Amino acid sequence: MLPVVALVGRPNVGKSTLFNVLTGTRDALVADLPGLTRDRKYGYGRVGPCSSIVVDTGGLVETPQGIEQPMVEQTRRAIEEADRIVLVVDGRAGITATDRWVVDLVRRTKKPVFVAVNKAEGIDDDLISAEFQSFGLGQPIAISAAHGQGCHALMDIVLAGIDAPEPGAEDDPAEGGPRRVRVCVIGRPNVGKSTLINRWLGEERLVAFDTPGTTRDTVHVPFERDGNLYDLIDTAGVRRKARVEEAVEKFSVVKTLQAIEEAHVVVAVLDASETVGDQDASLIGFVASRGRAMVIAVNKWDNIEQDQREHIKNQIALRLPFVDYAPVHFISARHGTGVGELLRSVDAAYVSAMKELPTKELTRLLESAMEAHQPPLVRGRRIKLRYAHQGGRNPPLIIIHGNQTEHVPDTYRRYLVNMYRTSYKLVGTPVKVEFRGDDNPFAGKRNELTPRQVRKRRRLVKRNKR
Repeated sequence: MLPVVALVGRPNVGKSTLFNVLTGTRDALVADLPGLTRDRKYGYGRVGPCSSIVVDTGGLVETPQGIEQPMVEQTRRAIEEADRIVLVVDGRAGITATDRWVVDLVRRTKKPVFVAVNKAEGIDDDLISAEFQSFGLGQPIAISAAHGQGCHALMDIVLAGIDAPEPGAEDDPAEGGPRRVRVCVIGRPNVGKSTLINRWLGEERLVAFDTPGTTRDTVHVPFERDGNLYDLIDTAGVRRKARVEEAVEKFSVVKTLQAIEEAHVVVAVLDASETVGDQDASLIGFVASRGRAMVIAVNKWDNIEQDQREHIKNQIALRLPFVDYAPVHFISARHGTGVGELLRSVDAAYVSAMKELPTKELTRLLESAMEAHQPPLVRGRRIKLRYAHQGGRNPPLIIIHGNQTEHVPDTYRRYLVNMYRTSYKLVGTPVKVEFRGDDNPFAGKRNELTPRQVRKRRRLVKRNKR
């Protein structure tokens, strides 16, 4: 499971700025999930020796009033679910009484706490150490979140000794025996996640049993169907059939993000009787940001009127255009309508996400795409793309080599993505295309030209002058 790192401290010390640096995002892209206090944000940490889940919290104050009270309560919850705590302080303001109160609070958790002294640019490291070592929480780490200084060193220390899987480090079914597809079911409370899982584990099941015991109550449910092995990941736990109708399900952002990271394929469940809300878009956005294969299931389809059906279809098109690669199924988990087709799409998405793409075929398709539609000119010179090879799976990563690749526009990148997706019939998975420039073999060798090359160059120069 990915480690959870909580950023805590008093107000205005730079926690949100540090959060943006660690997650590689901006506030507008890491939207708050509805139902949670707006000062509590979640994101995938990209800085450090391994991936992590970073939690940004509101400012802690000793005597909260008004809106500060729920803010402090949400921060306490973030501390409880964290594996590591980063106490952010202001290096220019020095130690305050509130800082000392926060130190006492985090020390009582008996969890690893690391002091990040922010806004430390231009301040002598020895002065910082001398002042903030009085907290008794180890060696303070000087950073400048606004300039990105010291943040990598901070996370190297915070995440040291944690053995967490890196994104893309997937098991290979060809080498590891029979494949087992890890399927994560996500969605808002009461959309029918547990009903769907119980339907999959119903009368036709061959092997099905609950395996609790993983951290934070995540439940893995192995089962087999038609000779295929699956491992369902349900963040809320699989309810007994007598309790499937329960209206309120426990929802945890951390559990969901960890389950997404573990999965090969994510099934995002929507409620056909409602609209596609901010929470739906945020959750699906997290899946897209991790490059996971995905299938969308619109549940409770049998109980709604035709007008609502058209409305929910329009909502999906308008609010989820960034996952247009994900198949959409309209199902009734309660009655089983469409559930079999949904599982077949899960299989197809897994096969697409883990597909081997031979270099020879990738390069041939690249050449065909350029013949049909040439890359644009840059300062009078044509962008040249030479060859392509696969750089990873889940999602498929295609690396294209050439020159002037830094000038390839996003429109041409999308053109190539769509070409590869269509050619290989990839469904349910994003496809990433990465461009790399070829090193110039003649760099630094101007004086090593042959006499014939020199004469040819002179003729070209004269011709251009005319």
